[in-house]
Amino acid sequence: MNRKVGIRHEDKYLMERRSALTPRHVKKLVGHGIEVHVERSKKRVFHENEYKHAGAVITDNLSEIPVIFGVKEIPASWFEEEKTYIFFSHVIKGQPYNMPMLSEMMGKRCNLIDYERIVDDSGRRLIFFGRFAGLAGMINSLWSFGARMKVLGVETPFLRIKQSVNYHSLADAEQAIREVGELIRAQGLPDEMAPFTIGFTGRGNVSKGSQHIANLLPAVEITPAELINLKASGNYSNKLIYKTVFYKDDITEPIEPGKPFSLKEFHQHPENYKNSFQKYLPHLTILMNCMYWDENFPRLVSKDDIEQLYKKGDMKLKVIGDVTCDPDGSIEFTHKGTAIEDPVFVYDPVNRTPTMGFKGNGILVMAVDILPSELPRDSSEAFGDALIDFIPEIVRANYNVSFEKLELPPEIKRALILHKGKLTPDYQYLQKYLD
Repeated sequence: MNRKVGIRHEDKYLMERRSALTPRHVKKLVGHGIEVHVERSKKRVFHENEYKHAGAVITDNLSEIPVIFGVKEIPASWFEEEKTYIFFSHVIKGQPYNMPMLSEMMGKRCNLIDYERIVDDSGRRLIFFGRFAGLAGMINSLWSFGARMKVLGVETPFLRIKQSVNYHSLADAEQAIREVGELIRAQGLPDEMAPFTIGFTGRGNVSKGSQHIANLLPAVEITPAELINLKASGNYSNKLIYKTVFYKDDITEPIEPGKPFSLKEFHQHPENYKNSFQKYLPHLTILMNCMYWDENFPRLVSKDDIEQLYKKGDMKLKVIGDVTCDPDGSIEFTHKGTAIEDPVFVYDPVNRTPTMGFKGNGILVMAVDILPSELPRDSSEAFGDALIDFIPEIVRANYNVSFEKLELPPEIKRALILHKGKLTPDYQYLQKYLD
């Protein structure tokens, strides 16, 4: 029976510093008789000595280890015959850039467990970094707002905020946000910014993380309808932040006039719906895009939407924190996910061109696509806490038996995309993307 697992180094991104399991988790696994091998990494947030003290074996390769945990996608050339790999594979939508990787795994008869598909009986994800994407995304968006306004000639308390990656911990970042909140409460923001409004899409973990950071400021929640009338009402203060959460029925509506919104129909027939978010754009200072998006859904903000807004002079909207980060997706002009070391660009709505950095005409977009890695220690600890109880059964499983006889927790078996190199029943649909 196998009692060995490996933790691979992360090589997809320069600034990827997370780990699926931390030294604290390794210590627990070793205590349960599981041998943990950790591949060397010069950039991982946890040092080799931390893993050594926890009882891990530090190694330059994992060739003898049958079960390997990672975080992001693995190079196609890295896989070995008949091994089990657990990572975010990003294949379930048939993503073309990862089909060669999936094909290679199939050819080598690998087993693939995808964290994204580890769900409970209700389909709720159990192991995720989403909350930390929201946390880092909101911190970065406030930092970006301060830097962008300085370029535009306006000093704000948000200049005191740093990019998430420059804080030692989430607690340090939270304290900095609180201090900015106290300044706003005491001194207020420039009158021309009032009312200062932040919109959040969705109600999931990403949105909740973003809202947690915003709530460290003197925040008041208002409805979408109240947002539209806030400026005209005159009933607002420059010492408050106004936050609005948008759900699917706020941002989309049936194409057929007078027809009520149906969430079930929206998911089954999104072609029957159109975007209705445009009316809110002139009333937002910052938009946090935190909602899952599919290419069959209407876009949240199109290039046409933002061009019309810009030409009308209704550019209250200064920053979009595109945490969802679907290139050419729900925010149409997010042309790519940005890197931690080069995290923002300014999109010119008239010329329809992006310029990296804080300068330029138009709207600033923060679209870092590995946001949790800006809070690598905190996010890895939380991720490992959710994962660790599944590991003994993942390690002990006999993957040589048929899929039907394979004994795994149901949450893990639902996430098994490949078994001995073959697509499992729930993932047969991926074959059309491989042919």
